Amino acid sequence: MTYRKLGRTAALLAVTSLTFGLAACSSSEDEGKSTVTFRIWSDDAVASAYEESFAAFEEQNPDIDVQVNQVPWKNYFDKLRADLSGGGGDDIFWVNAPNFSDYADNGSLVNISEALPDAVSGWEPSAVEKYTRDGSLWGVPQLIDGGKVLYYNKKLVADAGIDLTNLTWDPSNVQADTFLPALKKLTVDSSGRTADQPGFDASAVSQYGFNAAYDFDAILGNFIASNGGLYQEDGKYVFADNANAVAAIEYVVGLVNDSHVAPSSADTNDNSDFSRDQFLQGKLAVLESGAYNLASISEGANFDWGLAPIPAGPEGRIPLTNSIIAAGNSASEHPEATQKVLEWIGSGEGSKPLGAHGSLIPAVTDAQQPYFDYWQTKGVDATLFPEGVQDGVLKNDPVPGAQAATADLDSAWKEIFAGRAGDIPDALKKAQEAANDQISG
Repeated sequence: MTYRKLGRTAALLAVTSLTFGLAACSSSEDEGKSTVTFRIWSDDAVASAYEESFAAFEEQNPDIDVQVNQVPWKNYFDKLRADLSGGGGDDIFWVNAPNFSDYADNGSLVNISEALPDAVSGWEPSAVEKYTRDGSLWGVPQLIDGGKVLYYNKKLVADAGIDLTNLTWDPSNVQADTFLPALKKLTVDSSGRTADQPGFDASAVSQYGFNAAYDFDAILGNFIASNGGLYQEDGKYVFADNANAVAAIEYVVGLVNDSHVAPSSADTNDNSDFSRDQFLQGKLAVLESGAYNLASISEGANFDWGLAPIPAGPEGRIPLTNSIIAAGNSASEHPEATQKVLEWIGSGEGSKPLGAHGSLIPAVTDAQQPYFDYWQTKGVDATLFPEGVQDGVLKNDPVPGAQAATADLDSAWKEIFAGRAGDIPDALKKAQEAANDQISG
């Protein structure tokens, strides 16, 4: 098997690195072999897991060589678009939910519903649903983040006398909200006063209760969904027109700027790792996040920590979930070999190495147990992640052309969390209208 390492990346499901020039449709012939290239973003651990998987595949298919190409996340999709538009690109490549619909619509992807119809039932239903468009599935689900959880510092939570197991939040009913009062008890200033005590100094916080921030994946999406809201629907953004979404957003922003139970946007807007690092330093009591942070917290925390369910909103505990598919290039020069590789990575045997080292949860259900077994040996019950979707997940229809609006939307959200945007519903309306104008143009 050929494995090309293209440098260290930083990564997981939705965040990572990458840049490299790759040969168009790079299947090739070498001594009677077909070479199928497989493009991913991610860290070296995931690439090594694929290497292990493909070594077993090649033993069973000696006429096919699989080459893994790591490409940095930073410009992964810019490079992919350029390669595919020129009739090239790798034979198989990772795609995420915000980007797949454009490729499916323009005929760049292999229709998995037609190519592997009998395999679909063995894949995580949430991932199958997310990547089904116009009645067809457009990739083989590979990795999921399950639901979201609360990582918590056991000592800080115990010292505050807080039970995290059944907290609720409600933007329209203060009496039903047990989440904010808990966060206030977990937020402490430099004089030892908590945020619910007289004299609390919000300008001198030494320990924050929670990681509320402009983070759609870990925070905003979960609150919007748990309040029965929508962020996007029918190919456009709708967050400003949906009253439940607006209320959830105001609640989260209020945790930062009104209640001061979460770090300032000056620290979090441009540093997605700030809150996690504060948690690891013992300066943040509760971190809402996904399985993608499990390994770093397990390795980096020098204190006892645990996992608890996210707080229940008016509609229950409904998180945003992410997943990745491996899509087949419809222009591959070796479609039969490419299909064999797609079938392999959609099997339990082919996907087990992805979870065996505890990096991420495989989307192939038969391959998930090694992931849970790995974490069980570490004393962690990782089944809490998939159990977190029992109430449902955020309905988040793809927005074709969304990348055109990404930069301006990002800027608008940062201004809202910084408290500089004025009236939040009005700021959301302006951001939504601008984004929808950009994607329609």
